[in-house]
Amino acid sequence: MLVQPSPIQSSPSQSTHPAAPFFYKQRVTLPDQPLSQTFDVDCVLNYEVSGPTDFVCQIHALNGMDQQVLSESLVITPDLPRHLFTDPRIGQLFLRFQADRGPLSLQYRARVKRITQALDPAAQEVPIAQVPDELLHNRNPTRYCESDKLSQVAQSMFGQLPKGLSRVQAIVDWIHQNIAYQIGTSDAFTTASDVLANRAGVCRDFAHLGVTFCRALNIPARLVVGYARFDEPPPDFHAVFEAYLGDRWVMFDPTYMSPIDNFVRIAMGRDAKDVAFATIYGPAAMVSMSPLVMPAPINT
Repeated sequence: MLVQPSPIQSSPSQSTHPAAPFFYKQRVTLPDQPLSQTFDVDCVLNYEVSGPTDFVCQIHALNGMDQQVLSESLVITPDLPRHLFTDPRIGQLFLRFQADRGPLSLQYRARVKRITQALDPAAQEVPIAQVPDELLHNRNPTRYCESDKLSQVAQSMFGQLPKGLSRVQAIVDWIHQNIAYQIGTSDAFTTASDVLANRAGVCRDFAHLGVTFCRALNIPARLVVGYARFDEPPPDFHAVFEAYLGDRWVMFDPTYMSPIDNFVRIAMGRDAKDVAFATIYGPAAMVSMSPLVMPAPINT
């Protein structure tokens, strides 16, 4: 079994995170009205398959929460039987199919409307007793987010700060300022504690560390993967994280690489193992990928 985590970060382009923080420049804050935008997704994945192989993919834009999928299509070449099923808790889509020897291509296209709720700077952390039952698991340590192992570190760094959105923002700022964005410094086995020790990683690692620090402070948090727009590096799936504040999920991106309001969700999970864009059971190798997203033309 080969798991291709989101993102794979395969292109050796940018070695450090950007100097200019794009992240909050575009974010809508109270008392602004929610921001409504429409995006076009065009994702192409190419593989070379050496023998019978099963694929489980998460590439469909989420239809729910702050998004509405207006239209979408999927073309698999060669044309293969496929099966889609929905996660009953969140609604993200899984694509299953089998392929045999030869080249394989997937092209997913979608038009997605996203309505970003205004950010409340006064949003508070939710006491453990009031966290909804179905979200309690987002407080627990996981394979990549060892919040138990880093509990004392998180408490010493952020435990005395005022609780609420400002404390999560302090976590985001610390990660951005102290963890270097360097492709090739991590792999599919790298955990949050590894990232903290090495002080380097890619967006998945930045998000894992944010999730871990939040959970260590008893703030429910989860990894989110989707389509994002980059200047550099070349287009890729992007990982951010969400913290549960003020009775709703609030999105954060410690890399500052892409405006958070332009992010199109695919999947959410406890860590990267829940949101891999492709889990492959068999002999298949990726040849190329191009997960693109752009604003939809006006009046279309």
